[in-house]
Amino acid sequence: MNANPDNPHDSLRSAARSWLGRRRRWLSGVRANRRRRVARAALDGGLDAAPPVPPCPPGWSTGPPDFVGVGVQRCGTTRWFDLIAAHPEVDHAFGPRELHFFDRFLMGGHTAADIARYHSYFPRQPGHKTGEWTPLYISAPWVPGMLARSAPDARLLVLLRDPVERYLSGIELDVRIAARRGAPLSRYAPFEAYLRGLYHEQLTRLLRHFERSQVLILQYERCTGAPLPELRRTFEFIGLSDLDFTPDITRHPERQLEKPSMSADARSAYAEAYTPDVLRLAADFPEIDLALWPNFSHLAVPSRAG
Repeated sequence: MNANPDNPHDSLRSAARSWLGRRRRWLSGVRANRRRRVARAALDGGLDAAPPVPPCPPGWSTGPPDFVGVGVQRCGTTRWFDLIAAHPEVDHAFGPRELHFFDRFLMGGHTAADIARYHSYFPRQPGHKTGEWTPLYISAPWVPGMLARSAPDARLLVLLRDPVERYLSGIELDVRIAARRGAPLSRYAPFEAYLRGLYHEQLTRLLRHFERSQVLILQYERCTGAPLPELRRTFEFIGLSDLDFTPDITRHPERQLEKPSMSADARSAYAEAYTPDVLRLAADFPEIDLALWPNFSHLAVPSRAG
């Protein structure tokens, strides 16, 4: 039976069918894009490509993201984004958790058209929030400026972890990726993993482009030890109204695989190398509690309470 354009119910059904058709085509594109990304990575370890732009459902709108997680890799960012996305006031449409939109602009060339395309990844219902979390953003020096031009009012989320433990987890990931490609671990992987743990340097660069009030710094050890208070802080920071919403924490376990072993001498050397940056971090960002970082707890300033 053909739809009657004068019947509002038929018009609504027609719009719904049209959107569902676009949604199916988009999902097919996402799967094809993922296959291309995997194939390319297997060949040359190339940069991630952003997925196809998702369809915008009827009555929704697109625009700059309300929040963006910018770091740090291997600090529990996937779990934390999943917990945020579980909130009924948060919409998430583009498929993968990490958009990697800015990766390919490492040599520049980021235009107004690219900004408009970035906005198209964030459809949301009226009154809802939406965003992404790509841990590379804080580590890549070209990204903060581009992100500031693309989403100047976004609330930024940063998760930090004991840098030596983060280093070991990063190496474990690099080993797994190399094994999938049938290649040895890159000679540059350990150095790259080390650089990602220089948090103060990365935060300083980020704050050249964003106000301090726009950045929420979370500590991995708190988010794993007492997730609900930290999640409430996160909900409040990104502007959600239901701060008492409690996602099913058990559905988002801590995905911590066994880390490589490290000798005491090597651990001491890495801790010593990180110490100047860690001390600057604790001085400039007092929300970081060094007592929670096993490799740096001896640097914690004793509490004056009591």
